[in-house]
Amino acid sequence: MLMRLLGRYLRPYWTLLIGVVVFQFAQSIASLYLPTLNADIIDDGVAKGDMGVILSIGGVMLGVTLLQVGCAIAAVWFGARAAMAFGRDVRRAVFRRVGDFSEQEVSRFGAPSLITRSTNDVQQVQMLVLMSCTVLVSAPILAIGGVIFALREDLTLSWIMVVAVPVLLLVLGIILSRMVPLFQSMQKRIDGVNRVLREQLTGIRVVRAFVREQVEADRFEQANDALTDTALRAGRLFALVFPIVLLVLNVSSVAVLWFGAFRVEDGSLQIGSLIAFLSYLIQILIAVMMATMIAFLLPRAVVSAGRIGEVLATEPSVVEPVGGATELPAPGTLEFRNVTFAYPGAEDPVLTDVSFVAEPGEVTAVIGATGAGKTTIVNLAARLFDVTSGSVLVGGVDVRELDSDVLNAQFGLVPQKPYLFAGTVASTLRYGDPDATDDELWAVLETAQARDFVEAMPEGLEASVAQGGTNVSGGQRQRLSIARALVRRPPILLFDDSFSALDTATDARLRSALARAEAGATMLVVAQRVATIVGADQILVVDDGRIVARGTHEELLETSPTYTEIVESQLSAEEAAA
Repeated sequence: MLMRLLGRYLRPYWTLLIGVVVFQFAQSIASLYLPTLNADIIDDGVAKGDMGVILSIGGVMLGVTLLQVGCAIAAVWFGARAAMAFGRDVRRAVFRRVGDFSEQEVSRFGAPSLITRSTNDVQQVQMLVLMSCTVLVSAPILAIGGVIFALREDLTLSWIMVVAVPVLLLVLGIILSRMVPLFQSMQKRIDGVNRVLREQLTGIRVVRAFVREQVEADRFEQANDALTDTALRAGRLFALVFPIVLLVLNVSSVAVLWFGAFRVEDGSLQIGSLIAFLSYLIQILIAVMMATMIAFLLPRAVVSAGRIGEVLATEPSVVEPVGGATELPAPGTLEFRNVTFAYPGAEDPVLTDVSFVAEPGEVTAVIGATGAGKTTIVNLAARLFDVTSGSVLVGGVDVRELDSDVLNAQFGLVPQKPYLFAGTVASTLRYGDPDATDDELWAVLETAQARDFVEAMPEGLEASVAQGGTNVSGGQRQRLSIARALVRRPPILLFDDSFSALDTATDARLRSALARAEAGATMLVVAQRVATIVGADQILVVDDGRIVARGTHEELLETSPTYTEIVESQLSAEEAAA
């Protein structure tokens, strides 16, 4: 998966990669040439006391060094540009794919894991690209060139290279093989920390209300300790790398000087050649070490690439049709036709053979016990999921054949758990319509019974709204969410238990205002409270995923035992409270 990911997202930047190779090759050749020049200075200049040779060759060495530095800077610049662009494109691809996911795919991966995959995992692969561009390209050139130049200086001492390089590779390979499973575990541990932290931040009020701070602190401590333990074990292994490399490097240097001294003594090797041979041996071992450093990044990058690839390879279960319909023969109509829906892997369907029609200008209400499938009806209407069998029609067209922009424009959705983005009241409402005027915003706020508390805020429409709407009450959050949906002026309004946090009087005023302001809209209202739906044109009673009764409030009281039981239970609760 790593190679496919690199091939796909680095291909547009092939010119930058060519620049990396050219400049890395040039700076590597310059590095390899410097020990030879140094040997010439020692043998032809220092040994003979010829200052002219020393100055002339020294000038050449200075020029080669400047060339090396310039090429290294250029190579790093090209490599950084390619790596950063690669990371940007992969993050964009992951974000767009996640944006296309239905609720089904998001639930399967989990929000914490998706966040880790689009940040930490992308960063791991991006780091591999950067290090490969700045280190890996030059490592084989230095290693192979170093061997050639070293053999040219002295063939007899080459046995030291034959021993030192395999020993270094063997030891580093053993360490690397033990680090691979630790890197795999580390990414999962990061997911765990993200999951726990996200849950605690989201549910901080619940934690404090139940005085569970210490319990949650212990839970985070466990996840954090697991990640720390894995990271420490990987770090301890990695800490062995540099001492081992330095040990091999120093032992090899001592061996070269020890055995080379005898050859210098008998005149078969010049001092300059001995120093050059030692420099080439050091370059070879450093090149091996640099390549090994990339090898240490590789396992974690492979794991991360696999996790990224898993997201990119997952096709959304809700697919936009090619050349979808844009014309609606029956605008504003919502119809369920023999709909059955089951979650993947579930033994029983959530909904079974559900059929109804919601007409413009009418209020269709859905009521039933918890877990009966009421919210699923709203999700299927908005095509957050696709039906298992049957069909959902909007405006007379199956939603699976309807252009997504046209479909989305038909709905104003107020979810069961309203979420407000950070910003102001105005920006929150304009999420429904960016072009809405202030007068239109005040009008929908009045309909949603939210004008009074917004006017009470010092900044009015410019009052701050925290992420998730945590700086307003639950009822205010619901009313702002309703106002946001009304700003769109959609032909179909979906209310998923959207009045649960309102008191009875506010609920009644809001429903009355909605009836006046949205008289021509189709309304589908999911509710737990009978008082909310008592005036609906059509009430659907859902039990165990089936519609067991339908009609007006008065009709159902006479014909539906299930509805009557719901009404009596709520009346009993109200009487008991009184």
